[in-house]
Amino acid sequence: MKYVKWFAELGKEDVGSAGGKGANLGELTQAKIPVPPGFVVLADAYFAFLDHHRLRTQIHQLLTNSDVYDPRQLEDVAKKCQRLILKSQIPAEISKEIFTAYHKLGSHTAVAVRSSATAEDLPEASFAGQQESYLNVIGDANVLIKVRDCWASLFGARSIFYRVEKKFDHFKVGIAVPIQQMIQSEASGVMFTVDPISQDRDKIVIEAIWGLGDYIVQGVVSPDHYVVSLASGEIISKDLVKQEIMEIRQAHGVKQAKVPASLQSKQKISDEVILEIFTLGKKIHQHYYFPQDIEWAYQGKKIYITQSRPITTLSKKEAKDSGHEPATATHGEVFLKGAPASPGIVSGPVQIISDVKKLEKVKKGDIMVTDMTTPDFVPAMKRAAAIITNKGGLTSHAAIVSRELGVPCVVGTKDATTLLKDTMIVTVNGSTGEVFKGALNLGSAVIAPAVNEFAGHHHSLKTATKVYVNLAEPDLAAKVAEKNVDGVGLLRAEFMIAGIGTHPKKMIADGKSEQYIDKLTDEMLKFCKAFHPRPVIYRATDFKTNEYRALKGGDLYEPEESNPMLGFRGAYRYIKSPEVFALELEAIKRVRNKHNMRNLWLMIPFVSRVDEMAEIKKLVAASGLHRGASFKLLMMVEIPSNVILLDEFIDVGIDGVSIGSNDLTMLILGADRDNSEVAAVFDERNPAVLWALEKIVKTCAKREIMCGICGQAPSEYPDLVEKLVKWGITSISVNPDAIDRTREIVYHSEEKILNHG
Repeated sequence: MKYVKWFAELGKEDVGSAGGKGANLGELTQAKIPVPPGFVVLADAYFAFLDHHRLRTQIHQLLTNSDVYDPRQLEDVAKKCQRLILKSQIPAEISKEIFTAYHKLGSHTAVAVRSSATAEDLPEASFAGQQESYLNVIGDANVLIKVRDCWASLFGARSIFYRVEKKFDHFKVGIAVPIQQMIQSEASGVMFTVDPISQDRDKIVIEAIWGLGDYIVQGVVSPDHYVVSLASGEIISKDLVKQEIMEIRQAHGVKQAKVPASLQSKQKISDEVILEIFTLGKKIHQHYYFPQDIEWAYQGKKIYITQSRPITTLSKKEAKDSGHEPATATHGEVFLKGAPASPGIVSGPVQIISDVKKLEKVKKGDIMVTDMTTPDFVPAMKRAAAIITNKGGLTSHAAIVSRELGVPCVVGTKDATTLLKDTMIVTVNGSTGEVFKGALNLGSAVIAPAVNEFAGHHHSLKTATKVYVNLAEPDLAAKVAEKNVDGVGLLRAEFMIAGIGTHPKKMIADGKSEQYIDKLTDEMLKFCKAFHPRPVIYRATDFKTNEYRALKGGDLYEPEESNPMLGFRGAYRYIKSPEVFALELEAIKRVRNKHNMRNLWLMIPFVSRVDEMAEIKKLVAASGLHRGASFKLLMMVEIPSNVILLDEFIDVGIDGVSIGSNDLTMLILGADRDNSEVAAVFDERNPAVLWALEKIVKTCAKREIMCGICGQAPSEYPDLVEKLVKWGITSISVNPDAIDRTREIVYHSEEKILNHG
């Protein structure tokens, strides 16, 4: 056959046609290593497919016109390239050969359909799972679909980026597709025939998990870790890890399942099986004369080898030969411990990455902290100074790619994303798996520039707690944005509306709604552009009736109230006059959609009742604004009912709260701070107010939503800032003149907590 070859027909010299994976499976089969049977759809089939549909020119043009170092452009061009491939039919002569080979395996045989790039698994490059693999595929039509999916994966964002980095020609890298009988693994794992961290050639490292091996490569679960001495053939260490979930086959494809309680803490494979795998690893190493990274599966008391490739991350010269001792931290408290995955020591500010959509947060010199990485993370991993993951072992994606990039990495920490916070300064020792608080004395080790730059300089201090600014005057936006501030925590609408000068209901009545929206849009844009990409939290109009009456036409639409402070204001007004609220929502939508300023969020003030917040959510959603990764809906907490019923308000569905300490203090103490007769009673540090503040902050932390404060108190009372930081507040918003002072107070408060708990 022209486009298909069986494993037994291939050898290690066939990388150009079968890819690294396919060629090595053929080589292992010929060497009598126990490999599940299968065949390879050769790279010639892929190239013939491209030529049949004249796709090379179209793909080349798309890639030439895109900057792959811009994450948005990279993602966009990848989708366009893949769409071209996926909408094209596989030519009949190719599909016929695939059908014929599959039926020889068995027409209902479950197979693994895996990608094998023709530049893959070479000693100088590892594609580290960048192309797709599909498990438990049954039926010839399904196999054909998955082959085309594998071809398309060659133009995934991660693959395009990697080829550009390695200077591989996009069309000189082909893709073959090994199709291999599926093994229903009781346990599976990986083996390194040289310790990839210490590079000790006497140690063979074996890692094991329950179920199919995909979860170990993806880093979804952390594996058992066994070390065997090459010289003595004895197991010299075992590190057992509890495993609660695993991947297993189902009728079609795979699914996640719970590991039986009796097995969760049990050693995954017996010592006897460890030594059998060790023996196979030694044999494979001797066959290739080069250290190997091997995947294995265990089923029915039999071991199968499903892949072998050279370890691509070994130094050409051992560290001990370089004349330099490895850098070690000389002091400091070990804050977090995981498995060492890529050597090196570095300090820098933490960036928590909860999902792939937030990769742009990672700047050069940051410590990227995440649950686990996938190939989509590679562009951000390249920028990171070090990487920490909750899950994974030596062969997880994070570990393999970090070693290749030369980035220190610690994996399997279990709770790094919980214990560490954004912008916290830590030191990562990828050689020992330790994470220290703060920037340590590292001797000859690398220190991220961000750490050195801020020390002792308030204008560039970095803190985990965000320091925002309260703003209202559009003309000040650009100047204030130059300060060391993380965004606008309170953008007051009132100054902008006062600038319009006319009551919104009169504007509507006069047919000038568009004029009102345009003016509000223009003013909001000044803030959003100045601070982009930092968030700008717009507080919807909180005019009281006496303030609205002062606008042109106000006397026609506003009642006279004896106590406007407790009158017709805030959320209740939006519900009663939705046509006015709709003008604000439309302006927000235009700023975000028409002008692409996605850093604009919305905050609702003075919400008396839970059902009011629910009604507001309906109005916001009906306008076309939907909560998500880039649009947050927050609520002011400034009424005692907000504190008492905070859990119920959160249950409605909000992304965060901001404490209006001015109104909250007045309403708790029953004292108007603007009334000179009772002004002395007004004090945000009153025990009743402090109780409320602590309850708000800790409730939000428990419910995992943002919690800020935007009243005057933090600008005036350093001791209150310390309390707020200790309780876990996520942001403090102050007036422009208090930014640097507050940042310094926050910094020292965080330092005190880190040092003394």
